[in-house]
Amino acid sequence: MGLIVNKFLGFMKLSEILANQDDNQPDDSHRLPVHFGGPVERGRGFVLHSSDYNSEGASLKVTDSFSMTATLDVLEEINRGSGPEFAILSLGYAGWGPGQLEDEIKENSWLIAEPDQHLIFVEEDEHKWDGALKQIGVDPQLLSGTAGRA
Repeated sequence: MGLIVNKFLGFMKLSEILANQDDNQPDDSHRLPVHFGGPVERGRGFVLHSSDYNSEGASLKVTDSFSMTATLDVLEEINRGSGPEFAILSLGYAGWGPGQLEDEIKENSWLIAEPDQHLIFVEEDEHKWDGALKQIGVDPQLLSGTAGRA
């Protein structure tokens, strides 16, 4: 699975998400950026966040710098001010069948860059794609819309 990180939907007040939690007293000052994470299960939320936060049994360590949590506890912690330093909420995800992504990578259908917290969490969405390309030394003006092999 993967998450699209450059299709911003807006900010959501955590109080709107947590309003139905009996033991929670939401604070309207906490807002979380919400992104379109992908076309699969668009009503399901995933919080991609810095790895300084871990919910035992609920957080998945993606890299040394990134983790993902898909339970409400991370949103409650963010609302209390004790969550991760960086976080975005993604609605939906992108998915592939067994071996499909690996095959697409072998076919050079993907450009792969190292994950970068600043690029993902701080950079404006309209600059993320160019920033990732720059990181791997690719000039987007030199890319072709036509596929092929040399």
